[in-house]
Amino acid sequence: MTTGADARQRILDAAERLFAAHGFDATATSKIATLADVPKGLLFYYFPTKSELLRTLVGERLDLGPIDADALVEKNNPVRSLLNVTSKLYEIQRASDVLRIIIWREQHTHPEIGAKLAQHRLQVQSVIERVLRASMIGPITTVRLRAAAQAWLAIVTARPTAARSQESPHEVTVRLAALAELICDGLRAQEPQSTAEWGGSAVPNP
Repeated sequence: MTTGADARQRILDAAERLFAAHGFDATATSKIATLADVPKGLLFYYFPTKSELLRTLVGERLDLGPIDADALVEKNNPVRSLLNVTSKLYEIQRASDVLRIIIWREQHTHPEIGAKLAQHRLQVQSVIERVLRASMIGPITTVRLRAAAQAWLAIVTARPTAARSQESPHEVTVRLAALAELICDGLRAQEPQSTAEWGGSAVPNP
């Protein structure tokens, strides 16, 4: 027996597939209803507009869900820990057209999608910070930790380019390992005097 929840799920699944393949503007609601095997009226019962359908899709499927940061930590090895975080994020990304395609395509045409992406990035940054702090030898100031996490966030959430899409898995691994080494070397370096003057807890306003 098909339930309302089943129908709603099929609509979201169909919308994700079609928005990823053809884009939001080029996808008719009739095609979504057909792929979901529901009457068009039922689609509009759950989602009065196509924009509402997109907002719901992104809102529900952009959340990372619970990530066990402790399981990604390798004590005294922040480089390996960063790579563990990245492997987990890429695993989640591969399973989601919302993460892999839709948000990048629609973030500038739908401001609410851009806002949701910003929330997602903060969630990812929080995970990176927790893993880095737990894997470092000795204390690390908040300002440096946050800067390192933001740098890694920029690396792992950058929109794929045509050139990078041609990289082999080995090339990706080597590139990411080198970047992780660079970031962690910076964390291990002697604290600059200017950072010490800030108290290590906040970045001064520009």
